[in-house]
Amino acid sequence: MKAKKFSVVAALFFFLIIQLVNAEVKLPAIVSSNMVLQRNTTVVLWGWADANEKISIEASWLSENLQLKADGSGNWRIEVKTTNDKTPQTIKIKGKTSSIVLDNVLFGEVWLCSGQSNMQQSLKGYYGQPTFGGSKAIANSKNFDLRLFSVSRKGAKEPLKDVENYEAWKEASPENVAGFSAVAYFFGQQLQEILDVPVGMIHTSWGGSTVQAWISNDMLSNYQEVDLTNVDITERTNHIPTALYNAMIHPLIPYTIKGALWYQGESNRMEPEKYKDLFPAMVKDWRTRWGNGDFPFYYVQIAPFIYSGDENYPEKASNSAYIREAQLKCLDLIPNSGIAITMDIGDDYCIHPPKKKEVADRLLFNALNKTYGFSTVEFSGPVYKSHRIEDGGMFLEFKHADSGLFAYDELTGFEIAGDDKVFYPAQAKLIWGKGLFVKSEHVPNPKAVRYAWKNWVIGTLYGANLLPASSFRTDNWDDSTRVKSGTD
Repeated sequence: MKAKKFSVVAALFFFLIIQLVNAEVKLPAIVSSNMVLQRNTTVVLWGWADANEKISIEASWLSENLQLKADGSGNWRIEVKTTNDKTPQTIKIKGKTSSIVLDNVLFGEVWLCSGQSNMQQSLKGYYGQPTFGGSKAIANSKNFDLRLFSVSRKGAKEPLKDVENYEAWKEASPENVAGFSAVAYFFGQQLQEILDVPVGMIHTSWGGSTVQAWISNDMLSNYQEVDLTNVDITERTNHIPTALYNAMIHPLIPYTIKGALWYQGESNRMEPEKYKDLFPAMVKDWRTRWGNGDFPFYYVQIAPFIYSGDENYPEKASNSAYIREAQLKCLDLIPNSGIAITMDIGDDYCIHPPKKKEVADRLLFNALNKTYGFSTVEFSGPVYKSHRIEDGGMFLEFKHADSGLFAYDELTGFEIAGDDKVFYPAQAKLIWGKGLFVKSEHVPNPKAVRYAWKNWVIGTLYGANLLPASSFRTDNWDDSTRVKSGTD
């Protein structure tokens, strides 16, 4: 009898514990103490509770508490207006049995950073692959007004409600920044100093990932069949369509962001035409789901690197100039976007170039000019615009070259071809205040010019603002060849 009575009491106690657990108000990982909320706008707070539970939110900058109720499934969300106040704020969230206090919350600029290994590369670098300036940046990193949040690598077959592995919001310090994305850190640190407001950087990337992995099922299904039923999510996770979106992007929505930075493309270099469809689709997908309009989206063109197979254009897709071209063309396909060109800072035998601050600088120039109204900060190197044939050569004109063109030394990397579509090395000469003249004695009747049209090259063409030109071509040929090595 005593045993039966004890089991009833134990069951009742267990039931009460379960009820208490279920009754707790819960927040997503990204909504926590030390976070940065986008300033002077309307942000979203959200979470989970008991079905139909009443919740009260007291925010230090609001004169009245906010009252809301979870829906029948226990989900809740509310829009809250923020200000430009730079002082730390407090948020208290109360349910029927729980109370959450979020302190040291700042209002500022929030940027999401994603992509593959070049975005993932930290200030301390990879093994045997340094980040230039990383040690000095780490030593000088203590900054109360710069906050960092990192999502760890994870894939999922379905969209997750919350990130499962992460590093919570932290103030920048030598202990906290060493393993953080170098591009994200350099961008955020400089933005914070220039604007003199708090900045929050959210990093969520995975080395070797394809763009398909970062797109939702609803969007990607418009381009290819997506069926993960029998897929092992632990094998080559970063190549599984939708898997990274599900686990590393979806749980962050709808945390209000100012814009996004993207550094990816190496894993899609063999499919440039498809990338030109999928990358803009990904951006549209994210923007639609965030519901924050066409927020700024700035991305990096992949850097030159010694891939094999492009010496004589034997296969179109094997030449990474085609994916760089696709990325450049995406500027016209993605509203409110900008690109950072890296033709001059690649590394021949390392796919992770060490000059990450230069990458961040070029992303920052885009943001300052296009997002923050610094109209005198130039953001683009010269972009090929048009050409004409004259004097046995070709004269090229460029956009974004109001201050003229520049080369540190001799211009190299130019090729020219006639009707036979065979490209010969060419001499290029800057025409002061006008453009560029390209010529070769082997091509008396030129039809097309290409610049840096190969996997590995060191860019030599700049604007007078010292921002490099992308590789480019004046033709659209798919069946061209390059003259055999040794022909001058």
